[in-house]
Amino acid sequence: MRLGLALAVVLLAACTSTLIDYETRTHVVRPGETLYTIAWNYGLDHRALAAWNNLDDPDVIFAGQRLRLRAAETPQRPGTPAASQRAAPPPLMPAPSWQWPTRGPIVSGYGAAGAIGSGIGIGGRSGQSVRAAAAGRVVYAGSGLIGYGQLVIIKHNETYLTAYGHNSRVLVAQGQELRQGDTIAEMGLGPGQTPRLHFEIRRNGVPVNPLQYLPR
Repeated sequence: MRLGLALAVVLLAACTSTLIDYETRTHVVRPGETLYTIAWNYGLDHRALAAWNNLDDPDVIFAGQRLRLRAAETPQRPGTPAASQRAAPPPLMPAPSWQWPTRGPIVSGYGAAGAIGSGIGIGGRSGQSVRAAAAGRVVYAGSGLIGYGQLVIIKHNETYLTAYGHNSRVLVAQGQELRQGDTIAEMGLGPGQTPRLHFEIRRNGVPVNPLQYLPR
């Protein structure tokens, strides 16, 4: 009898654990963070993050602020399919015309182990110029994202962002408008203490293979 009761309790716990979500997905803003770096860390679209938190100006957040990392759940109306109540994905804007951010061999590919797999590593020499792959606005310049070193993130339009990591020196500031080919940083040392640039392209917050976009 006791064995049967214990089994029932285990089965009940297993069922309820699949129905109840105890995780409160929020992020507390730390000094120096921006909406773009937070979205970058979680692989989210910055527009969705702004909408979930009713932010009229994505450039205005403050340390200690608690941000939702997903949409608030709304009760499903009877007779309405769940899929129809999900938010529509953000529209895709055309990709800019890209150029290589620096010259050098590919030393780590997209998805490679032992490097930041969300982009590619481009080899070169220390101090080599790093350039904007397309026109845009600097939305982050600093060293607050672990693993990237000195990092620059450029917003090109509402769909596309690029990132340039492992720099020895950053030459631009947040909010600065850039033309394609403007020098933004100097190459520093990446994994293995070898000179390299980490380069990413993100589309609606999701990393994509830069080699599918860069000219051959």
